[in-house]
Amino acid sequence: MATDFELLRRRLETERESLLAELKTTACLAGVRRGPGPYGEAGELAADTIEVETELVLEKCIRDQLAEVEHALYKFDQGTYSLCDICGQPIDPARLEALPQANLCLSCKAHQAKSRK
Repeated sequence: MATDFELLRRRLETERESLLAELKTTACLAGVRRGPGPYGEAGELAADTIEVETELVLEKCIRDQLAEVEHALYKFDQGTYSLCDICGQPIDPARLEALPQANLCLSCKAHQAKSRK
C-alpha cells in the first residue's frame, strides 16, 4: 500500500487548525474567573492559582503539539517530509500514518528516549 502524502498533509493542516482553535479557546477561558466562594479569599486564591497553573500546562501542551505539526508542514514545503531529522533515513510509512507529525524514525526515537532516562 502506497502512502498518500497529500492525505497526510491535509490531516496535518486540519490538526493545525484544530490546535489553533483550542489555543484560542484556552486563552479565552484563562480570562474568566469565578466569583467569591465558600472558602473565603484564601481559598479562592489557592483555587485560582491551581486553575492558572493547569491552564498554563494545557497551553504549553497545545503549543508543543502545534510546533510539531508546523514542523512537519515545514518539512513538506522543504521536500524533506518522511525523512528522519536525525539520521535522514525514511520514516516507516506506518508510523507516519499513525502520527503524521513524526519527525524521527523509530530507531532514533528509541535512542532519544533512552538518552533522556
